[in-house]
Amino acid sequence: MAALQPVLLSGGSGTRLWPLSREAYPKQFLPLASDHTMVQDTWLRIAPLAGARPIVVANEEHRFLVAEQLRQIGAPAPHILLEPVGRNTAPAIAAAALQAMSTGDDPVLLVLPSDHVVHDAEGFRQAVRAALPAAEAGALVTFGIVPDAPETGFGYIQADAGEGLRKVSRFVEKPDAATAQAYLDAGGYYWNSGMFLFRASRYLEELERFRPDIVAAVRAAFAGANSDGDFVRLDKDAFAASPSDSIDYAVMEKTGDAMVLPVDIGWNDVGSWSALWEVGERDAEGNAHHGDVIAVDTRNSYAYAQRLVALVGLDDVVVVETDDAVLVARKDRVQEVKQVVAQLKDGQRSQAVLHREVHRPWGSYDSVDMGTRHQVKRIKVKPGAKLSLQSHAHRAEHWIVVKGVARVTRDNDVFELYENQSTYIPIGARHRLENPGKEALELIEVQSGDYLGEDDIVRYSDIYGRSE
Repeated sequence: MAALQPVLLSGGSGTRLWPLSREAYPKQFLPLASDHTMVQDTWLRIAPLAGARPIVVANEEHRFLVAEQLRQIGAPAPHILLEPVGRNTAPAIAAAALQAMSTGDDPVLLVLPSDHVVHDAEGFRQAVRAALPAAEAGALVTFGIVPDAPETGFGYIQADAGEGLRKVSRFVEKPDAATAQAYLDAGGYYWNSGMFLFRASRYLEELERFRPDIVAAVRAAFAGANSDGDFVRLDKDAFAASPSDSIDYAVMEKTGDAMVLPVDIGWNDVGSWSALWEVGERDAEGNAHHGDVIAVDTRNSYAYAQRLVALVGLDDVVVVETDDAVLVARKDRVQEVKQVVAQLKDGQRSQAVLHREVHRPWGSYDSVDMGTRHQVKRIKVKPGAKLSLQSHAHRAEHWIVVKGVARVTRDNDVFELYENQSTYIPIGARHRLENPGKEALELIEVQSGDYLGEDDIVRYSDIYGRSE
């Protein structure tokens, strides 16, 4: 039996969700449907089947977030392929296939978007086991979701007559309501889940048959890649030369070896905040929520809260409260948030592209407050981690330790600070912060100066290989 190689697609290209723009914080990094984030749930769902370290395809901005979230749940250190630009799923999976075959093996790839909900994890694992022999023999298998409603937001797969795993008759686009109802009435049509099972070599063979231009570009990008620890940075120019296309259009709709296994596993692609209401546990009034929420005389609503949120006298609404923004919408109109995002981008508002908490290889920082000449950050440094040796030309910094031990380098001095102790970093001083302890270091940083941008930094040495 071939080794099963998990491939998690985590490029942040899914439907906008958090809470105004997917660019700020893609949904796969959030604990939306359980206590784990969605990317963590994806790995935990298939970990019992995995025969190799996971391969994750992600973008540059989220590389440390992916690595940290998988580390937190004890996953094997993943191979993280970094897409320099987004080119959809066909090139992304091709890069993962090349990575999987780079040691001379030809594993079966289990390709999964990392932002889906599957309530019946064991049922899904059983489906993978059932489909594995066909994939080993050369089939390109996808999993079709048994529909329970005439959904117009999904593509459909029509299967040949029969039971269990069978040939694909055709893929069809997202239908209108009448067509979706006709599919439901006819039977033999399934929602396209975007989950796949096939040998790495078979995918590349079929992709080269139908889209040799994609394969050529990805091979060049992989050949020119640079490795940085667990990160594999695909060559930007070569990868950018690849056409952007989905695996469905590029391969699955054209190949004669596509097969589909219908599954009923409690699946949802969480394409909107209202979808979380659908998959969530609801109270007697039909409300679902995450976080600290009080609902009074409120029905059929969903709330996501990072602080206390109170709902009074509401019906069929979505309320999302985060550090960055608050979204309030009717449940059936929540997708129209894209119009808000357009206005944010037109106004060059940071909420369209940045989340307040920023992750780095050493930990994270949260911008708590900002004025014209000051900025306050909450900084967390992982045990054993250290920031770069650096200086700033326009700002001074005050550091106050609130938890753990900080080792501080300031010009020629090296000293340690403990809880409730502080220090001052003058403009121009070479400095470094590190955590020599076994627990997380937390401190408050107060910056002051005439320019507070993140690009006001000169790095002299950095264990993570960063130069800017």
